[in-house]
Amino acid sequence: MALTGMEWLLVLAIVAIILLWGPSKLPELARSIGLAKREFERAAKGLEVETTRRPTREEEEADEKILELAKSLGIETKGKTKSEILDEISKKLKEKKE
Repeated sequence: MALTGMEWLLVLAIVAIILLWGPSKLPELARSIGLAKREFERAAKGLEVETTRRPTREEEEADEKILELAKSLGIETKGKTKSEILDEISKKLKEKKE
């Protein structure tokens, strides 16, 4: 089984690392790489958590008022997004003005 170009590069990189740092430093180097990877993954999860934040109390109260208004106007809200409900509310109010 012959080594191709990329495999030779990998072998040369491993040999260079062993020569530069020595076999006694390899476990420490691997540990630091593992810690850096773990820290990166935590940071990535932190960004994910920030983007999926919970609504504030004021936002929840506003959503409840929108739902109450929609129900009082006879609009079905189940399975609809907030923007769809608001669109239907505005249509109903325009119809009532006419």
